Amino acid sequence: MMGSRFESKVVLITGATSGIGEAVARRIAAEGGAVVLGARGKEAGDRLAEQIRATGGRALFVPADVTIEADVERLTHAAIAEFGRLDGAFNNAGAINAFGPVQDIDESAWRADLELNLTAVYYGLRHQVPALAATGGGAILNNASNLGTVGMAQVAPYVAAKHGVVGLTKAVALENADQSIRVNAITSGAVDTPAFRNSMGGTPEGEAAIASLHPIARIARPEEIASFCAYLLSDEATFITGAALAIDGGFTAR
Repeated sequence: MMGSRFESKVVLITGATSGIGEAVARRIAAEGGAVVLGARGKEAGDRLAEQIRATGGRALFVPADVTIEADVERLTHAAIAEFGRLDGAFNNAGAINAFGPVQDIDESAWRADLELNLTAVYYGLRHQVPALAATGGGAILNNASNLGTVGMAQVAPYVAAKHGVVGLTKAVALENADQSIRVNAITSGAVDTPAFRNSMGGTPEGEAAIASLHPIARIARPEEIASFCAYLLSDEATFITGAALAIDGGFTAR
């Protein structure tokens, strides 16, 4: 075990079966926390939960599609039923569905990006906030991406959704500050995940082009993002709320 920052704490994580979500789950479990994993892929979710338990951690996987509110509600209730409380949540599920100039993006693609990247966060907050209030407070972290603070051509629906996550984060932080519920967002740059590699077509040229957008001249490892997320979800960050914090290798510093 790396430490005990999360001893006796229960943290819910969506988009938890690979990439950033998996890295955060492993980090929090290694630091003594119970993790509740939500994702659509049952096989991958069961496998990750079993791997965490095999190393002495506490983990529960619940199949969930975060674009369906009933699934998000069920996920939250499952955390409380299994572990008795909820102390934190990382709303991490997201992906780019629509590529191209805005005039070529049809309404279904627009809605798909907003539902996964923004409405799903609303569903999470809607059910996580009361659960945290019932245990005396806690921390919620939303993954807003660096495109939640800057623009990028050819992915307008995703950019719009992630900007919405930043605004939603700030509003809900203000609504719940007096209940000891902290709500923050990370604005991460490109991260070496299966989803990123798929979006680049798996080509070294595509990956190099994205890496070159970061002044640090590379993309992040999931573990680098996870260490920052664990800090923000822990009691070491109790004076941070309503913030959108960059962990992007200098992408937004230009």
